[in-house]
Amino acid sequence: MRTSLFITCYNDTLFPETGRAVVRLLDRLGVEITFNPEQTCCGQMHANTGFRAEAFSQAKRFVRMYKDAESVLIPSSSCVAMIRDQYPGLFAELGSPTLRDEFEALLPRVYELSEFLIDKLGVQDVGAYFPHRVTYHASCHGLRSLQVDDKPMRLLQNVRGLQLAPIENLDRCCGFGGTFSIKNAEVSSAMLAGKVHDVLSTRAEFCAALDNSCLMHIGGSLHRQYTGVRTIHLAQILASTENDPAEVLA
Repeated sequence: MRTSLFITCYNDTLFPETGRAVVRLLDRLGVEITFNPEQTCCGQMHANTGFRAEAFSQAKRFVRMYKDAESVLIPSSSCVAMIRDQYPGLFAELGSPTLRDEFEALLPRVYELSEFLIDKLGVQDVGAYFPHRVTYHASCHGLRSLQVDDKPMRLLQNVRGLQLAPIENLDRCCGFGGTFSIKNAEVSSAMLAGKVHDVLSTRAEFCAALDNSCLMHIGGSLHRQYTGVRTIHLAQILASTENDPAEVLA
């Protein structure tokens, strides 16, 4: 099986360890990976702040780049949600009939990581080993837009050595929301405080999620409070083995 990796600009710039973990994981599972170095951004930031022409430019670029891909794997539920939820409107407003047809043909082949592993590869046990107590934060885009349901939890439950600590208020937002945390800083901070309280109540060593944007927000508060709790992308846990542990522990 072959897939094209769209690493996202956020991961590429701030969390390159996530991309490296995805490659290690897929190599272990025998998936052939292609990576186009010309990839940029999905356009979510532009769309969310009203720059629709700029967002459309990124959306058009994405479709042109991946229209012939067997599948596209994106380790970010927010970017996949952007493609599924906002690209149709952008193409309806600004796109040509040909571009809309290309997008509709590509869309079923775009996957978030947990979807790719369970729905595309049909695996729940990826042979991972991560001997730590972990809680899972369900990002809004994964939970509500993609409806990944319990896919990430099923993957974590099959990691050897991992003790999964359920979190209270799983469906509550962490308060990041991209520019929401800037425009509504006080509300965002209050939401973050509630989420951090729930994370700490689990007594977990790590908080895992599908999105590094959520993890950056939560991790910043955990770090500022000297809690000792670290954040980690799901891909890093799934890539970890006894002989090749997660990069965050190196």
